[in-house]
Amino acid sequence: IISEKLSAIIPEDDNQVNKNPFKLPADNDIFLLRDKERERMKLVREQQKKLKIHEKTTYAGRMNTKRVETRRAMKEGEEMTMDTSTYKIISNSPINRQVLLKYRNIERESINEFISKKREMFLLQYSLAVKRDEIRKLDEVAAAEESKLEKAEQFLEDDAAMFDEFLKENDKNSVEAIKILSSAEQEAKVKLEKVAEKKRLSAKIVSIKSDISKYEDILKEYMTYKEFLLKLSPKEWQQKYEEKHRKNKQARAELKNKENESEQACSCHSACVREKKKRMDSRSSNVTQQGGREVTSVRDSRMSSRHSLKPSSSSRKLSSRSQIDEDNSSDDDDEEPELYFTEPQQLLDILTELEEQNLSLIQNSRETEEALEEFKHTMVNTQKKMDQETEILKQQIDILKQTIEREKERAAELELKARLFSFGQYKSEDQHTYCMLYNDVVTRVSLCSFFGNSKLNRANIQSVSAFPSSSYDIQYMYSRTAISQQYLSVLSINTTNFILLREEKIKMQKQHQEERLRKALERAQVDIKKPAGKRLMFRSQPPARKVKENKDQDITDKEKEEQLYFFT
Repeated sequence: IISEKLSAIIPEDDNQVNKNPFKLPADNDIFLLRDKERERMKLVREQQKKLKIHEKTTYAGRMNTKRVETRRAMKEGEEMTMDTSTYKIISNSPINRQVLLKYRNIERESINEFISKKREMFLLQYSLAVKRDEIRKLDEVAAAEESKLEKAEQFLEDDAAMFDEFLKENDKNSVEAIKILSSAEQEAKVKLEKVAEKKRLSAKIVSIKSDISKYEDILKEYMTYKEFLLKLSPKEWQQKYEEKHRKNKQARAELKNKENESEQACSCHSACVREKKKRMDSRSSNVTQQGGREVTSVRDSRMSSRHSLKPSSSSRKLSSRSQIDEDNSSDDDDEEPELYFTEPQQLLDILTELEEQNLSLIQNSRETEEALEEFKHTMVNTQKKMDQETEILKQQIDILKQTIEREKERAAELELKARLFSFGQYKSEDQHTYCMLYNDVVTRVSLCSFFGNSKLNRANIQSVSAFPSSSYDIQYMYSRTAISQQYLSVLSINTTNFILLREEKIKMQKQHQEERLRKALERAQVDIKKPAGKRLMFRSQPPARKVKENKDQDITDKEKEEQLYFFT
């Protein structure tokens, strides 16, 4: 039963024993081992199920047996000190076995102890087999490593020989490299010298350009000064200067024309020489072979003379151009700048005169501005008055139109009443007598009154109707005369005040102008002081302080508010 159990637990293949336990299995073998372990545990559980009750053990019992086995293995390892050869000889002979067993203390053992001992024996045999296999493998590995070491030594010797050859070649290459480096250093030195020379020349060019720009600015400034001085000079002198400048330009133009004519004459001479050459070439083609040599010699001489003429003509052209440039430059250099002013005081006098003229013009412009403002003010006032009068007149026209319409209606009513009246008791003859009496009374009243003789010729009704209107006119004229007298008195007062204020203002302006002139003259006469050293820097503002907010105070304030809100 025990052997069957062990054969079921332990795999039957011998390859499992020969395998190296210190080698990690592959990924696929891990799953295979896991499956095998599961199958083994399953078989063990099935065998445990088939066992009888006294044959079964608990987990604590299994653990104790393991501990006992380990102790016994340790004791047996101490007692087994004899050689394996003698042990085999004694164990093989039956007599020796009997002798050994005779003096052995044989005790009665239980089945569990017997099984555990057999199991320990098997495990020890198995461990010995594994260790022997491991020793064999290690011997094989050691032999393989020794062979590898021998091969490595051989490779090292070969590598040392190759390294010696490499060192020799490296020495040769280093010598050549040193030579190349020396030549490269020389080339680099030459290159650096050229670069330094180039930088120096570029810096020189930049400095020259800066000088040129500086001189150009100075020249522009001087030209502006020249134009300013020419404009300040009198017109007669300016006209003379312009005439002289024009004559100089004409003389230069004549010189250029003469030079152009000379160049044209040179070009004509060269064209004549070319024509003569062509003629000689045509004649030489008709001459015989005997005279050919002479012709060729003559031609060569003429060609040489022509070649000699060409540089002469070109040199003439160059010389003429250079002469023109020199003449132009000499004319520009010879033309000295002429100025009307010989002393600086003349310029100062003219500037003072111009300043006085400017001041007078400024004063005149201010006066004209004031007059214009006054004129604008009066224009606005008159416009307002005219607008008011036009509005009043329009209102009067509307009123008159309304009165005319009323009078027309009234006339129509009176006419109708008169017609009705004439048909009644009152006849026309009686009306005529009454009208004559009424007319006499009206004439007397009009003669006695102050309406004038212009109203005597009017009809009675018109004269009577004129009485109230004339009275209204008299009343209106009286009121207008009173208002006009009051307005004239106020206007006279205002005009006197305005005249006084204007005189005071003119006096103040004159005083202010004289003060400005005096200060300007003082500033002009004061010597200019050049500032020495750097300008003083203004003091920077101090940094703003950050005010820290007291959060505890805010918390206490909130607590007080809550207490007041909830407990009051």
